[in-house]
Amino acid sequence: MAEALTAGYGGPVSGPLSFTLARGEVVGLWGPNGSGKSTLLKSLVGGARIFSGTLYKANGLNLAFQDQRPVRREEMPFTGREYLHYAGADRESPPERLRSWLNRRIDELSGGQFQLLSVWAALGGHADLVLLDEPTNNLDPKSESLLIEILRAESKHRTVLLVSHEREFLRAACSRVLELKP
Repeated sequence: MAEALTAGYGGPVSGPLSFTLARGEVVGLWGPNGSGKSTLLKSLVGGARIFSGTLYKANGLNLAFQDQRPVRREEMPFTGREYLHYAGADRESPPERLRSWLNRRIDELSGGQFQLLSVWAALGGHADLVLLDEPTNNLDPKSESLLIEILRAESKHRTVLLVSHEREFLRAACSRVLELKP
């Protein structure tokens, strides 16, 4: 739960925002560019400063965070399976469409394939709360639909808080949407 949370880096960027998250929810954060959506997510994992307000986390809360631009070096000589293993995404097998990428090298996947695998790296683990920053980056409409299916299926296992600038995606994927003002 957050009460009047204001976050930023050198100075406040987002907030104040108050919200609660319940198990099983997929909650979206929407706002124009520069409104502090990504900054708010980063403040939840200690990557941005909380200037005011209060953040309450349950004892023992296990978080997973997927950055807006997951790191993929030019040459990544390990497979999708190894990538998921290193990420601790071993709770269950990934969705069918992602399985064909497990034996391929990460550096051979398209941007959209790598993006979906990175999202699964966060969702396929044991986190109670998964934070996804712009998970639709590099996704075509078919892959975006798959992501919506994955989020709906995964919501029964955990809570997801995600950032997107795509209102239609948020309407389709989320149980509710919080709007940040610039």
